Amino acid sequence: MSIDLSNLSRAELEQLAKDVQTAIADLAKRERKMALEALEKTASEHGFKLEELTGAAGKALAAAGAKGKSKNPPKYRNPEDPSQTWTGRGRKPAWIKDAEDAGVDLATFEI
Repeated sequence: MSIDLSNLSRAELEQLAKDVQTAIADLAKRERKMALEALEKTASEHGFKLEELTGAAGKALAAAGAKGKSKNPPKYRNPEDPSQTWTGRGRKPAWIKDAEDAGVDLATFEI
């Protein structure tokens, strides 16, 4: 297949480039689907499901559960304002920094 590109306008060339990229993406999807089907068939012939062999289902569940994952529990509480807590991770809150600057041991704030 040969196209004489020298006779096309800029707009036609840009549209052709878009069409080519779309065609490549569609082909990649079809090839991926065919590859997955072949892998599933091979796994089935050996008595397995593809998810069992790759762990894909477990990873998908873990990724889905990551959003609902609970936060780390607080390890430190400000005695002057009990609503202020800190897990001990990340940047130290101002009340911890102020206490440390004053010479207070961090252990005194442990919950």
